[in-house]
Amino acid sequence: MKVDKNKLASVWGKEAQKPVFNAFSQDIETDVAIVGGGITGISTAYALNRAGFDVVVLEASEIGRGTTGYSTGNLYAPVDSRLAELEKKHGEELLKEVVASRVAAIDFIEQRVKEFGIACDFRRVPWHLFTTTEETNGREEILHEQRAALTAGLEVSSRVPAGFPLPVKDVITIPGQAQFDPLIYTRELAQNIHSSRCQIFENTKVLDVLDKNPCIVKTANGTVKAKQVIMATHTPKGIYLVHAAMEAKREFAMAVRLKGPLPNSAVYWHATRESQFSIRPYRSSAGDFLIVLGRSYAVGKENQMEKSYQSLEAYLRAHFEVASIEYVWAAQNYRGADHLPYIGKSIGNSNVYIATGFAADGLVYGTAAAMIISDLIQGNKNPWAKVYDPTRFTPAASAKTVLNENFNVGKELLKDYLFYDRSTELSTLKNGEAKVLTVDGEKVAAYRSDTGKLHLVSSVCPHMGCIVHWNDIETSWDCPCHGSRFSIEGEVLEGPAYKALSKPVNSTGNSQ
Repeated sequence: MKVDKNKLASVWGKEAQKPVFNAFSQDIETDVAIVGGGITGISTAYALNRAGFDVVVLEASEIGRGTTGYSTGNLYAPVDSRLAELEKKHGEELLKEVVASRVAAIDFIEQRVKEFGIACDFRRVPWHLFTTTEETNGREEILHEQRAALTAGLEVSSRVPAGFPLPVKDVITIPGQAQFDPLIYTRELAQNIHSSRCQIFENTKVLDVLDKNPCIVKTANGTVKAKQVIMATHTPKGIYLVHAAMEAKREFAMAVRLKGPLPNSAVYWHATRESQFSIRPYRSSAGDFLIVLGRSYAVGKENQMEKSYQSLEAYLRAHFEVASIEYVWAAQNYRGADHLPYIGKSIGNSNVYIATGFAADGLVYGTAAAMIISDLIQGNKNPWAKVYDPTRFTPAASAKTVLNENFNVGKELLKDYLFYDRSTELSTLKNGEAKVLTVDGEKVAAYRSDTGKLHLVSSVCPHMGCIVHWNDIETSWDCPCHGSRFSIEGEVLEGPAYKALSKPVNSTGNSQ
């Protein structure tokens, strides 16, 4: 089950208009600077600009083509860790508030679609959580989720819908959820709000943010001075307390063509014994695709990565008549320690807001974050601000995750530094092979391309000093501690790191 790297791309974007925003090139003063141009950043820019604020958005690559463009385009009130688990951790009242915020976020997206006439194929569809006849357990999980959904005020059915694509054993259905093309939505929303008072810049990497009065946002080509800064980067850039409380995960998705017709439009969550698979049909002018999202794995864990990909392909071929695999991609997510996002000012921040910990529910939580942070900046009371406050204290719900995450970070540091590869010579590195090793006393990440070109960078993550691991499927260096990812040249692809992997001092870098 080797990955065809020619198919490593998201299914989204083939139909997306591509407005090109200029790169940032001169110093600017503004009310609010937003770092990140995904659904969180663009939605927040919309809300603040409509409230009369001057806004500057700085996106490192292209609007919407980060985590937003690598999602499945599903919008739903439930959460991937289960409503029943939220109720168990936080109680009935908070469960209701979380669901209310997510329902409001979906409505917000629908309102923007109508306001601007965005042709992103937004449609209301049912959401299903189910087990099949091949599972010997799972009924209790389905019943718990049904009770929690009813407690949260959602409409729930336990009848098996007609035309269901798999043989169902137990199922619950929540109507009125939604699907859309997230890339078209985000890019067209950006295009509609772009103006002299809402300036959007692409291909502009932020190098540092200073939390002052005003805040200073540094880029390679100029500085933004802003009264407030919003880190809409999925995980905040730099070092924040929440990094120690979140798990960094990735999960593979595939878009395949089937030999037969697609299932009815819906969000299908198949709860299996070991994990969950998320399924959605996608019809476009380019053809009909079935999109399936697989089990998550810890960033930087090579063995987990391969198993995740293999289990997804095996699942697809076991449950559907697959004609061809057309697209393969992976998306990153960060789960809060108590299974809730962190939205607002972090501990120690005066004028910087963060929005992170969305797990696999980022399209909805990102939109909710825009609503919450825009209210906070305006001085308006928001009904959900306290729920997601980054300074909240929830030891009973958080302790196990925090302890495990920091134990894993310590374990990675100890393992990689004590048992660092010291025997592999660069000359023995084969084409297509990568290795972390010591060269002339330096810790080096070495990759030799299929053409024989050698790429050398430091293997020490500049975020907090962990050792990066090789990602053979996506050809990147990934940090197992806090999720920073780097290209073979060391450039930051995503995660909390500001700086690239440095070049080794005692090497010639890229050589034949």
